[in-house]
Amino acid sequence: MAAGAATRREPGPGPGGEKRILCVGLVCLDIISVVEAYPAEDSDIRCVSQRWQRGGNASNSCTVLALLGAPCAFMGSLAPGHAADFVLADLQRYGVDVGHAVPQPAGCLPTSVVIANASRGTRTILHAHGNLPDVTAHDFELVDFSQYKWIHWEVFISKDVARHFGYQSAPEALQGLHSRIQPGATLICAWAEEGADAIGPSGELVHSDAFPPETLVDTLGAGDTFNAAVIFALSAGRTLQDALTFGCQIAGRKCGIQGFDGIV
Repeated sequence: MAAGAATRREPGPGPGGEKRILCVGLVCLDIISVVEAYPAEDSDIRCVSQRWQRGGNASNSCTVLALLGAPCAFMGSLAPGHAADFVLADLQRYGVDVGHAVPQPAGCLPTSVVIANASRGTRTILHAHGNLPDVTAHDFELVDFSQYKWIHWEVFISKDVARHFGYQSAPEALQGLHSRIQPGATLICAWAEEGADAIGPSGELVHSDAFPPETLVDTLGAGDTFNAAVIFALSAGRTLQDALTFGCQIAGRKCGIQGFDGIV
């Protein structure tokens, strides 16, 4: 299905009448170059491998949710062109409903050029936004929210965002930002190899250690994996502690493989 020809429709419930999880945000094209070591400036080196991969926070979380067995849908802007056709087809290949993908008449699909360092398992991302408009309030007016049990925007606090605000650990970030959220809300912050912490409605701080793989292979999308796994567990009624631990476990598995296939 071409992006420009996508049909807006309301997805029905998942198999067995189960309500879906809707992820709202970015889908982009990742062009991933795997190198033996991070290149020096103004150098010319050979890649170990190179691949195209669908990326973007909301898109990646949909992939993980689908692999975990959760009926899910993606909502975000799509540009016209072959790259958008590629990512749309890949979402559908994982069984992600794209009925709320919003075709845009112009603009370029956002693209990330990723340098993956095979010797250290790190990734460096160069992102180009593509001047693609975001979804609008009118787009949300077309959504039947009764079909969904969870709608995900950026509600998790990333390590980078926490550091931007001057915090040096997950507990410090949660305690510092807790006063900014509504009563009854939950705040979650993952901190890579330090694991993750959360503050629930009671104000109690909970923690999970990280679960690193034996060999660090690919950290691209690990944060999106953590988010999706936590949402999967919380939406199934598990405790905040259980969800935090499950998120760290699934994110650890993801770091030990290329891409997402094989995390479960």
